Amino acid sequence: MHTESILTHLKKHGQLLDAEIAKGTGIGLQEVRDSLQQLSAQRAISTCSMTTFKDGKPVEGIFCRVAGYIPSAAPGRKPGVKS
Repeated sequence: MHTESILTHLKKHGQLLDAEIAKGTGIGLQEVRDSLQQLSAQRAISTCSMTTFKDGKPVEGIFCRVAGYIPSAAPGRKPGVKS
């Protein structure tokens, strides 16, 4: 399975749809969905079903993100911080 490469891709890019993961990793959509199901069962990721509309037609997808992962803060000054 491609679970490790999918998990790495999610950590790098944040929350994504299954189709975006397939496109970004070069893995087939059905293989991505199988891996997402496996990662969800291991509680490594959080998922939810999502319906988007393209040209008025519904497109079903799985929206997911890494569970419990908080990306590091971006470098530089933060708004509202006084020195």
